[in-house]
Amino acid sequence: MIPHYPKAEERLVKLSEPGLRKSRFALLRTSAFFGICLTVLFLVLFSYILGSLYQLGGHLHNLNVAFVDYDGGVIGEAVRQAYDGLRADTFFTLTEKSPSQFSQPRDLRSSVCDIEYWGALYIAPGASDRLAAALGDADAASSYNTSDVVTWVWNQARYPTTIDSLNQQVRTLAEAARVAYVQLNGTGAVQSLDTSSPASISAYSNPWELVSVNIQPTSQGSRLIYNTLVIILLMNQGFFFLGTVNGLYAQFKLFGRVKPLRMILFRFAISGLYTLAGSMCAIGAVWAFRAGWDVNGYQWALSWLTLWLFAHCNFLTLDVVAVWIPAPYVPMALITWVVTNVASTLIPFELSPGFYKWGFALPAHSVYNILIHIWSGGCNPQLNYALPVLFAYEIVSGVVSGIGVYRRAHFAVIAAEKEEKSWHEKVANAVASCTSRETLLEKTENKEGGTAPVDGDYEARIASSGKGMPDREELTGRLCAATTQMTLDKANKRPRESMGMTFSLR
Repeated sequence: MIPHYPKAEERLVKLSEPGLRKSRFALLRTSAFFGICLTVLFLVLFSYILGSLYQLGGHLHNLNVAFVDYDGGVIGEAVRQAYDGLRADTFFTLTEKSPSQFSQPRDLRSSVCDIEYWGALYIAPGASDRLAAALGDADAASSYNTSDVVTWVWNQARYPTTIDSLNQQVRTLAEAARVAYVQLNGTGAVQSLDTSSPASISAYSNPWELVSVNIQPTSQGSRLIYNTLVIILLMNQGFFFLGTVNGLYAQFKLFGRVKPLRMILFRFAISGLYTLAGSMCAIGAVWAFRAGWDVNGYQWALSWLTLWLFAHCNFLTLDVVAVWIPAPYVPMALITWVVTNVASTLIPFELSPGFYKWGFALPAHSVYNILIHIWSGGCNPQLNYALPVLFAYEIVSGVVSGIGVYRRAHFAVIAAEKEEKSWHEKVANAVASCTSRETLLEKTENKEGGTAPVDGDYEARIASSGKGMPDREELTGRLCAATTQMTLDKANKRPRESMGMTFSLR
């Protein structure tokens, strides 16, 4: 059944009404202004986030991989020749290092863990000699280990989508090196090949297998949204709770009635508890759908605390935005804040234009790097900058948000005083209007009769005169009309100073 609203078409005015015509033009002008603002804003945001991914493939050469040849033989030459054939802006950079710089393979692992390199590729000592022996001797071929030749060290927890592409390119290099090995040593290998030994033939056709040393395997499907939707949902969660809190404060008219310091402490406490619960739910969901991801409870607790700090500093920052930016522009500021933060976590800055490195100053980039550090067991050491960034937002936004409470309280008192003054003026005008009419009627009666009537006779004579009676009913009507007009004025008039973004709860 379609609901019926009979009052919807009452008190309508014609479009030709001068006041409505003026309001209509104001509505169109304001709508056009904000429509243009929103269109331009979203054009800028689309350009910003797409620009961060612009020519992504052409920046892959900024991903550097260390290469150490502990063997010093033909296999290392094959890798170099294969890389020379694959070298391009769309291919990673292979940086060769001397074995003296990394005396042990574990030193290479440490350099990858400390994010000096995105990965490390090394050739085991004596690999070329073992392969040559396997080709010409059946006994050596039977003990030949194809997994003890070329090794690839990497950390999949560090920007998984990016590192997966790098891993695929390294495997392409390893396959190309096999072809290069045959070209470099083909004739000699065939001449020395023991064709009667299946193991020797197998070693010739498959001289090595790339061994992967993955510091923190991160292959679950949900890894794709850790640096996007998880961040977005946490930020929006704070925004909606902030609107709810401000709505409660407005509903119960706490600004101007409670001490600002007490409100600051209370808001800080409830926002801390809320973000604590919200971050626990977020990281709890991540752990619930980790799908065999090798992380433990200690890492869960650290991740929870990290997301809590991020969620709370985001809440305080949004509160600052809601207080100090005019209310119509708050949604624009919110979407800008979300997009810029997410853009700073989509891909590593090595793959973006240099301009986007200002994202180091954004909390989302810091929190994601801290999470990588936690998840990979201490690799990706970025705490020296990431924690100061988050605490800087927490402290600065907390102080400015506290000042904002004083600002709200100040303008709330001013608004209450104006409303009270307006109320007294309208009531006084209504009473004065009735009093003046009563005085006029008294003068008329005195002029006609020469004497002032007594109370009972006065009411009867006024009633008989047909001029109306300025009694209690008329005064009540005038007061009701004045009150109604004040209510309409209050509903239609936008406050000059914003009390902050609010969601009405009734």
